[in-house]
Amino acid sequence: MRGYFGIGVEGISKAMNVGNLFRSAHAFGASFVFTVAADYGRAGARADTTATPGQVPLYPFADAAALTLPRGCILVGVELLDEAVELPSFRHPRRAAYVLGRERGSLTPEMVARCDHLVRIPTRLCLNVATAGAIVMYDRLLTLGRFARRPLIPGAAPEPLPAHAFGAPKERRRRAAE
Repeated sequence: MRGYFGIGVEGISKAMNVGNLFRSAHAFGASFVFTVAADYGRAGARADTTATPGQVPLYPFADAAALTLPRGCILVGVELLDEAVELPSFRHPRRAAYVLGRERGSLTPEMVARCDHLVRIPTRLCLNVATAGAIVMYDRLLTLGRFARRPLIPGAAPEPLPAHAFGAPKERRRRAAE
């Protein structure tokens, strides 16, 4: 899969939820994880059995204004807002950072203003922040990964992927000095 992604939380208060989210991020191949105005300490994040901050860069930020992302990285807020695009209809950017809000609240207005896109998971109720993050990462994997098409009927074998075909080499323009 081309591109990269990071995932983080704003204003989280339960380290166990952050640990669970970060463990999932590690499993899905996140390039980085981050916190914004969050009370997160590794000692309290017992759910992160893979010790993600030792494997994947962890960036803590004091507030939404301090959040710094790589050049060209698109910030996607995950929030239950009317104006948010439903996740199954969202095209994930190749270079993205996803941010989720606190357990008993929402992303701050400052964070929403920073987001390039807002997405929502079409559920009837709020989900646990770690569960919501895992759903977003799984959707990204499904839509940007290279997988065989699903069969038309249950129990049938998926169609095999065609072999990747490399194109002919591209000739680079010769320098004017030559």
